[in-house]
Amino acid sequence: MTTLHTEHRSHTHAHGPSCGHTAVPHGDHTDYAHDGHLHREHAGHWDECETDGHHAHEGHAHQHGADCGHESVLHGDHVDYLHDGHRHASHDGHWDDH
Repeated sequence: MTTLHTEHRSHTHAHGPSCGHTAVPHGDHTDYAHDGHLHREHAGHWDECETDGHHAHEGHAHQHGADCGHESVLHGDHVDYLHDGHRHASHDGHWDDH
């Protein structure tokens, strides 16, 4: 799974533990959910942090929703659910890793 890191040039807000945005663990760094995007600090600026391509999460029997107990994060035109260190999104009858 490749992750795209495109610089978010007009991002002046500094994210951190008390910034008010949801922190999302993502591999070796932390993303922050902000305005439907996921931002990460990188080399003194903020990048959009998006997974490249479609990655189905096989064997994911748990159904996410409003009362599933996992935190939801607005991500573009859909909602991701934070679960076991991943962001899961519903897609064509299965769950994707984002």
